[in-house]
Amino acid sequence: MSKREKGIDMFNTVYCGDLPQPPAEGEDRFFDHMLETLFGELWANSSLAIEQRRLLLLGAIIAQGEEMTFSIQARSAMKRGELTYEQLEEIILFMTQYVGYPKASRLRLALLGMKKEFVE
Repeated sequence: MSKREKGIDMFNTVYCGDLPQPPAEGEDRFFDHMLETLFGELWANSSLAIEQRRLLLLGAIIAQGEEMTFSIQARSAMKRGELTYEQLEEIILFMTQYVGYPKASRLRLALLGMKKEFVE
């Protein structure tokens, strides 16, 4: 299996097949590089579990206040059973103390938008 094929498999695993498929090889150097290195090597490396990598990534995303990426990661974490909605609420509450209320409140709103999908 090539690095790209391994990367596409991991991309689909990490994001539960919810994101559009990457362009064909050679059509977009950015995606080619991302699939081979980020997903084919880093996410695929067994030194850390996907769940551990996701927590690290969520911390970085929350620190930046990036709502769209937070929503993608949070939804994937809940779909994969890595985190519950309640745990994500706790993460945002905890991170508020480190990143500030303005950033955290935007991410809280993004999470609230997913509540009906994940909370019964």
